[in-house]
Amino acid sequence: MKSIKKPITSILNKQVLVLNQNYHPLLICTAKRAISLAFLGKVKVVENYKQRVSSPSLTINLPSVVKLDKFVNVRNNKIVLSRKNILKRDQHQCQYCLKTGVPMTIDHIIPKEKKGPDSWENLVACCHKCNIKKGNRNLEQSEMKLIRKPKQPTRIHYIRQFVKRDQSSWKPYLYMGNKELRAIA
Repeated sequence: MKSIKKPITSILNKQVLVLNQNYHPLLICTAKRAISLAFLGKVKVVENYKQRVSSPSLTINLPSVVKLDKFVNVRNNKIVLSRKNILKRDQHQCQYCLKTGVPMTIDHIIPKEKKGPDSWENLVACCHKCNIKKGNRNLEQSEMKLIRKPKQPTRIHYIRQFVKRDQSSWKPYLYMGNKELRAIA
């Protein structure tokens, strides 16, 4: 009889929100990394999970949110334009018919043939049916309408997608209201 191996998920692999010195969200790291940075004096723990981590000589709260002690000037704070990030921005939902749960393609609102750029504002998630219907035409010619106007996501919008139920302590730092928090529950 074969035994089914389950992946070992360590408490030290939990996600931790890293804030700049001015409390602006920067990135997400593991709890192990956050604890190391705290012991090195590079971050201050702002929020904790309910869990605790023990070693033979010490027990500490598991950090959930940490703040850097020194300000880090982030020059390139842009999200990389990629198929994966476009699908995440559009929540794997067709931007013409709102269909979900089907394979998605990426559609150029202004077709490439008509000098449409590869940009956040010109690319949207699209189901195969709508992509075929629109074809190589612009919105007016195809008589189709976008549900939402596409725009480049910010770092905060990107980090928001990683928030889980037990990370409600992240909410104030990501400017999330109760509506956004209920959506992840």
